[in-house]
Amino acid sequence: MNIRPITPDDFENWLQLWKGYQTFYKTSIDDKTTKITFDRFQDINEPIFCLVVENDAKELVAFVHYIFHRSTWTVGNYCYLQDLYVDPAQRGTGLGRKLIEAVYAQVEQNDCSRVYWLTQENNHQARLLYDRVAEQSGFIQYRKLFK
Repeated sequence: MNIRPITPDDFENWLQLWKGYQTFYKTSIDDKTTKITFDRFQDINEPIFCLVVENDAKELVAFVHYIFHRSTWTVGNYCYLQDLYVDPAQRGTGLGRKLIEAVYAQVEQNDCSRVYWLTQENNHQARLLYDRVAEQSGFIQYRKLFK
């Protein structure tokens, strides 16, 4: 298995994982937003990134999306680990942990002061991993959706 940054040639393979991620979370993201998101990964002026896991057959089997952003609490940026997805056939093999650790390495290289993420309360399998690699903050998310 190889963890590497996503490339423009990965769109179709990433898209299959992206659709699987959406199915898992029972949501649907429109094609326009999906295309813009993928294009942002390729834009050096955007603070949004994607790492993928490629197997020996050069197939993508997992991804992580993360975003660097400013904070009013620190000089260094924060890193929001927005999406993490491992193909169901590869779950339990340590790929989720490896992707989180790869993001941690990016955080250190970019002098960020924190990495954080959200997950659904009932995502028990993922939470077993998250409890081993990070601390639960105790914060509750509130949100208001606009268009």
